[in-house]
Amino acid sequence: MSIEGLVGWMRRRAENVVALLLAIMFVAFILQIVFRYFLNFPIGWTSELSVIAWLYITLLGSAFWLKESEEVRFDLLSGRLGPVGRRVVGFVVALSAVVLFGMALPATVKYVAFMKVESSSYLKIRLDVLYSVYVVFAVAIIVRYGWALVGALRGRATEEADVTSSTSGL
Repeated sequence: MSIEGLVGWMRRRAENVVALLLAIMFVAFILQIVFRYFLNFPIGWTSELSVIAWLYITLLGSAFWLKESEEVRFDLLSGRLGPVGRRVVGFVVALSAVVLFGMALPATVKYVAFMKVESSSYLKIRLDVLYSVYVVFAVAIIVRYGWALVGALRGRATEEADVTSSTSGL
């Protein structure tokens, strides 16, 4: 299987996970409304579950599901540049992301491991297990921008944003 095929497969599985988490969040939200307003019996675990699902949707979705062209960009400068200028900007952005996330990774892993002493209020999930998704996110970002860095070194320019496209992320 090629790298593009593997990335496509991972993106589809991430979309499945995000859809499942969105459904879980929706059901928890409806349960919270029913219990609070119809049964006059507020429950807290539904709110906690919704927050956890949203956290996982955001981190897993941005790490594995969103394409580069779908991300929000601030391209006031790079949009005016040609392919070589966009390649240089892409290189600087990718290098910055790899270096900064790479520098923060050891401390992030230590902090997440330290959180094993705490657990969530209602569901009693250990916080190191709960927040380990951020370590997965950080590693995925390092790999993703490492690949973008290799692409920039090989001469591949960052995609030009098309604001007329519905998937442009703008």
